[in-house]
Amino acid sequence: MLSKYFSYEEMIRSQTATRYGIDNTAGEGEVLFLEILCRSILDPVREQFGIPFSPSSGYRCKELNEKIGSKPTSQHVLGQAADIEIPGIANAQLAWWIRSHLDFDQLILEYYKVGDPRSGWVHVSTKGSSDSEGGGNRREVFTYNGAAYTKGLPG
Repeated sequence: MLSKYFSYEEMIRSQTATRYGIDNTAGEGEVLFLEILCRSILDPVREQFGIPFSPSSGYRCKELNEKIGSKPTSQHVLGQAADIEIPGIANAQLAWWIRSHLDFDQLILEYYKVGDPRSGWVHVSTKGSSDSEGGGNRREVFTYNGAAYTKGLPG
């Protein structure tokens, strides 16, 4: 287990990696960041809402990240990011709670459509507590509607 609620296996699981035979094993450094992500972001979210969930995307090796068309600078490659949804909780509500209660690097309400609370998902990342990797958390917040990023969250 990486933390109280999240396992290494669920943080590296990928249907795309399985489909294409990509080895999505995380290295030691990435595992350390996954532990920080799980303990500082995902565990508090789980405790707040009391509903089990598993990230739809956690760690991505470079090959997997490229295969899905993500940017090479994605924090998923470092083990610093996860994409999450919680059954029965609106994604905007989840994003607002994280914004108000946790220390994060980036928070993006992705593919969100106004008026559809179940649309999209929440991308959240953390650099951890160390300044050795380029500074602390930036607390950047965006909403992405599939075409453009806007600063902040809806509502």
